Amino acid sequence: MTPNHAGDVVLTTAQIQQGVQTVAQQLNTAFQGEEAVVLTVVPGGILFTADLVRALTFPVCMDTLSCPHTPGDRHNTSDIVYHPHVSITDKHVIIIDDAIESGGTMKRLVEYVMTGFNVKSLSVATLFVKPGRVAIPVPQYFAYEMINDDLLMGYGLPWKHYSRNLSYIAKVNR
Repeated sequence: MTPNHAGDVVLTTAQIQQGVQTVAQQLNTAFQGEEAVVLTVVPGGILFTADLVRALTFPVCMDTLSCPHTPGDRHNTSDIVYHPHVSITDKHVIIIDDAIESGGTMKRLVEYVMTGFNVKSLSVATLFVKPGRVAIPVPQYFAYEMINDDLLMGYGLPWKHYSRNLSYIAKVNR
């Protein structure tokens, strides 16, 4: 059954899984022989992180942070919530989220980690990025670059707080 508002499929379940493997290969190459702390942006990055970390071949510790926002909002001013359970001081840190859409929230998260913690390195990993995103000054690992800035739902991306659990990504029909 197709959920209300789900339009054309943009990434199928198979394409998502191939994308997970692509990003895992990129990270496995970049962090070969190292260990890293994965910071998952919740709730959106949960599904991608779960799939991705099982394909990583280097040791990882895991933690979470959040910065609630409206998808596509370039001016997110909500609080960043991070209660460290794992030290990130002098560690390679990888922030993982489902996507970089406008990039505003990810840019804030990167600045927060870079200025608030003495990390060895900082990277971002997402399934896909959109073309209209802002510049983010750290290495970015992703599988797909979308051709437009359509509003999307599924595989972590919500529409009105629902549909994160879809196994595919679709355009939102409003």
